[in-house]
Amino acid sequence: MAQKAIAGQKVGMTQVWDDENRMVPVTVIKVSPCRVVQIKTPDRDGYSALQVTFGEQKEQRLTKPEAGHFAKAGVQPGKHLLELRLDDTNEYEVGQSLTADLFGAGELVDVIGTSKGKGFTGVMKRHNFAGQRATHGAHLVHRMPGSIGMAATPARVFKGTRMAGHSGAEQVTTQNLQVVKVDAENELVLLKGSVPGPKGGTIVIRNAVKKASATNA
Repeated sequence: MAQKAIAGQKVGMTQVWDDENRMVPVTVIKVSPCRVVQIKTPDRDGYSALQVTFGEQKEQRLTKPEAGHFAKAGVQPGKHLLELRLDDTNEYEVGQSLTADLFGAGELVDVIGTSKGKGFTGVMKRHNFAGQRATHGAHLVHRMPGSIGMAATPARVFKGTRMAGHSGAEQVTTQNLQVVKVDAENELVLLKGSVPGPKGGTIVIRNAVKKASATNA
């Protein structure tokens, strides 16, 4: 599991140039200071995690339980409240702020986000099916899945059969992305490559739990 993590919002993609004047595609992450609201421990909660918030929220927009939760911790209410699962939380305390400089350039990280929702999609888009023939008697079935069941035995469709349905809008983890640059003053982190989710989506950055080999880093 992770030793350190922080939450932020996806701004979008751009490009920078490295020392050898090579273009590097990067995703810009806005990492506002994350305030620790609650610390969860294995003895009390069964697992280790930090409950954090970031951004600002007016108190009149909070429910009474939310307002009481922030007041008990003595932390300014934020727009987002989420958990960061960590191996050990002994080094943290309620009210502490986690900032963008938690990570440094060159580190490998995992990014957890919610993928873009695609709505109801067919099997070709959802499961990468090849589709059926374009000619030779195929009539209005070009993007259909084909047969999904059996005859008299077992006379049913197996659970888990890949069919059309809702696609996207699920948690996705992209592993071993390299931190290209950290701009703590402007609260920005630049990650090499793309990260899951739409612009403005909330994501979690943690240290890579499965580090890639030196040749892939």
